[in-house]
Amino acid sequence: MIMDGRNADSGKMDEIALLERRAGLLNRRSFLAGSAMGLGALTLGGCAISDGMSLAEAEKVYGPVPEEKFPIPAVDVTKVDPKYFRKTVRYETKEAPGTIIVDPGNYYVYRIEEDGAATRYGANVGRDGFRWNGDAYVGRKSEWATWTPPKEMIKRQPEAAKYARGMPGGLDNPLGARTLHLYQNGVYTLYTIYASSDPESIGSGVTSGCVGLLSQDMIHLYNRTPVKTKVVVLPA
Repeated sequence: MIMDGRNADSGKMDEIALLERRAGLLNRRSFLAGSAMGLGALTLGGCAISDGMSLAEAEKVYGPVPEEKFPIPAVDVTKVDPKYFRKTVRYETKEAPGTIIVDPGNYYVYRIEEDGAATRYGANVGRDGFRWNGDAYVGRKSEWATWTPPKEMIKRQPEAAKYARGMPGGLDNPLGARTLHLYQNGVYTLYTIYASSDPESIGSGVTSGCVGLLSQDMIHLYNRTPVKTKVVVLPA
């Protein structure tokens, strides 16, 4: 998850497939990451305490965001299973309010709230062989970041060479509108929680270990997440 054009971490990232829908650009549905980790994690669960969104409500929540540097279009909510719409749920945990918990087995991300509640977001997660679990924290936050393909990717996919000095932020950038960079012990893990504009990816294992939320959900989470926030990634 490279944020600067000459970031030294770029060589460690996994390959992103070419964007399926935009010729010459890189696919958000096959996001990249670093090596797997084997740390322990909590086993937690959530049950609903509020009714789910209707389609009409979802169209408002996931509507266009024109005030952004790169205006974000509305999500086609008909391409998202309604169970992945943003929702307030009951969630029993010993983690402090504000903690982010990723549940890759169920394709959810939770932000712990007060009084045993959590905000739940639908997510895409790592595909088989690329999932990891453990504790981390948000070491950096980025808006409309630059993405740089690693040298290994350029060697395999020469068409990516045009981004060797960095792909500027924008709607076609795989990092999307917002990115939370995950760290452990002061070291960037190369894993992120990022903004996806691909509604069909939500509820799927399509990345190389990173976690994607719909752009509107990611902005909602990003605005409520300071640097140093604890992140717990559960076993799949």
